[in-house]
Amino acid sequence: MEKTSTDTLPLTMISSGKQETICIFGTGDFGRSLGLKMLQCGYSIVFGSRNPGMSGLLPSGAEVLSYSEAAQKSDIIILTVHREHYDFLTHLTEGLNGKIMVDVSNNLKINQYPESNAEYLDQLLPGAHVVKAFNTISAWALQSGALDASRQATTKKENPFITSTAWLSDSYLALGILGFFLFVLLGITSLPSVSNAVNWREFRFVQSKLGFLTLILCTAHTLVYGGRRFLSSSILRWYLPPAYIIALIIPCTLLVVKFILILPCIDKTLTRIRQGWERNPKFL
Repeated sequence: MEKTSTDTLPLTMISSGKQETICIFGTGDFGRSLGLKMLQCGYSIVFGSRNPGMSGLLPSGAEVLSYSEAAQKSDIIILTVHREHYDFLTHLTEGLNGKIMVDVSNNLKINQYPESNAEYLDQLLPGAHVVKAFNTISAWALQSGALDASRQATTKKENPFITSTAWLSDSYLALGILGFFLFVLLGITSLPSVSNAVNWREFRFVQSKLGFLTLILCTAHTLVYGGRRFLSSSILRWYLPPAYIIALIIPCTLLVVKFILILPCIDKTLTRIRQGWERNPKFL
């Protein structure tokens, strides 16, 4: 099986200029992963280890020295060891004065110590500048890079209301909820115990006006579901439309006929016929 090395996956943000040397205390999973990414970004990396000769699996191009020798190479030191192993720092107090110490550690339990790791590190090294960083990034995320779920996205300064279709999903849910609520209301009013408690005008309003409103909301709910794909030829497999398009034939036809019937010129005549009007014959 061919061995794949992460050294062959450079980032796209490599700088052409010479960058500052970064020192990393610790050669564990997180230290190696962070060092690899910094090397790919063009930084010069030097690792500090208690056993420089026994440190393996480090990215190519990085230098491995003892803690004291590595501290002299850089003014920025990233500490990637657990708090239980901070004791060696007391012997490097003078050499770390004025340097930037980046603490990346996290405790295993909440309130495990009276103070945070960064505060404890500041007490051990009063002459250093202690900052907290990288403690929310895992070694796995650094190793996976663009192959993991976390990806780098380019910034686009376009109007989000034009390029985004998020409003379609919001409208789809809102129309569905309102349509379902009115549909349940129609079902309740159809029960004999409920219909007998209301007068004819109230029952007609619920069954007629709210009934068509429910049909409009449910039809619009399905139309928004299709969105731009509703009349797209790319989804017409075997020249057959999807099921949600077929289901819209009857309700859309009914709404079109209803719209025609409520036109003033037609509705007025129908109202007169309901009231008993008859056309006078020309010949008796």
